Amino acid sequence: MRSTVHWGVAHGLPMLLLRRAADRGDLHARLVRVGATGSDEAFDLVEQIRAEGPLYRSMLGYVATSHAAVRQVLTSDDFRTGFPTDRGRVGTVARWAAPRTLHPVEPPSLLVTEPPDHTRYRRLVTRVFTMRAVERLRERTEEIAADLLDRLEPRAHDEVDLVESYCAQLPVTVIAEILGVPEHDRPRVLEFGSAAAPSLDFGLGLRRYRSVTQALAQFDAWLGRHLEQLRRVPGDDLLSELVAVRDEGRGLDERELKATAGLVLAAGFETTVNLLGNGIALLHDHPEQRARVVADPALWPNVVEEVLRLDPPVLLTARMAQADTEVAGNAVRSGSMVTAVLGGANRDPAVFADPLRFDVTRDNARDHISFSSGRHHCLGAQLARMEGDVGLRAIWERYPDLRLEPGARRRETRILRGFETLPATLRP
Repeated sequence: MRSTVHWGVAHGLPMLLLRRAADRGDLHARLVRVGATGSDEAFDLVEQIRAEGPLYRSMLGYVATSHAAVRQVLTSDDFRTGFPTDRGRVGTVARWAAPRTLHPVEPPSLLVTEPPDHTRYRRLVTRVFTMRAVERLRERTEEIAADLLDRLEPRAHDEVDLVESYCAQLPVTVIAEILGVPEHDRPRVLEFGSAAAPSLDFGLGLRRYRSVTQALAQFDAWLGRHLEQLRRVPGDDLLSELVAVRDEGRGLDERELKATAGLVLAAGFETTVNLLGNGIALLHDHPEQRARVVADPALWPNVVEEVLRLDPPVLLTARMAQADTEVAGNAVRSGSMVTAVLGGANRDPAVFADPLRFDVTRDNARDHISFSSGRHHCLGAQLARMEGDVGLRAIWERYPDLRLEPGARRRETRILRGFETLPATLRP
């Protein structure tokens, strides 16, 4: 009963409004619906929205596509995370009906909390993702990448799915080691992450909502068992540290601990899977750019930035106005939702010359906003950059003749953008 009510409030009603708006030609609604197909048509719609001005007024709220407007929405104290359904009677019903298991867009998740709680959670996990800490992981990440590519060698003349065999395996192995997840549990964590990825979206159909809710409940149960094991036998890992801090009464309560650990675990590999898949595809489709990197391997870090800019692993996010304010000279009323299209900001011609071109030598590629901005800037940005550098460099150096085969399929998620499958022959 509760789950059906929650679906109706959080997904059924928004889906109905979305469908009606799209049928009336609303570009915002069309963008959200097309985003769920993974189609490149999403970027065509972004450009149509951009042509309407830096802030598009839709039937659902507002859409920011310019670099300046997106950054303002993400950094201004006039905006917070959350949804209009969080307020009033609808919000009361939604909170009553919400699943009691962890969820990435339900408090106390870092994604939807604000200071002071957000500051406290973030401070506890920031240290593992500092640039210095990440660089200490580079050698181990290189070993993991080499091992994965070694395992693919016997199948090099056959078709393989690079998402399943490489793009997913590299980041999940790294984050699992950081968080003390035993090797036998890693396939389950990967399954949980893939099944729960649509949980970031709104407007899910009832069947998918139920499958996502079930996956999150299973993840919640597994995480509880894992944390209990770390209490009994702590290791040299982040989760053991967080458990110890909590048990000393200075850190997180049980629910906060599970929400923070679950988000770090899932977010620690989900976006990097997309980064690696998108990067392999872009380099494959632009052999002249690949040749530049072969001639100058020092370009690899910039390759990662350009991939993040042109085909970001997260297409868009949203914020709600806390007070009457202005964005790009346009009035925005309190309670209004503003969708910040990261993929639009990254293709803003006012910031990036010839923005639709993939250019591994682009001198300002790092000015993208793919990791968000402000207090919700991605905790794992440095880790993702390092894994992207290592992962893309390793596969193209080992298999320079890699050929993508027909049958690639994008993920059917509105927020995350990446490949579900990426068939390839490593040695054609």
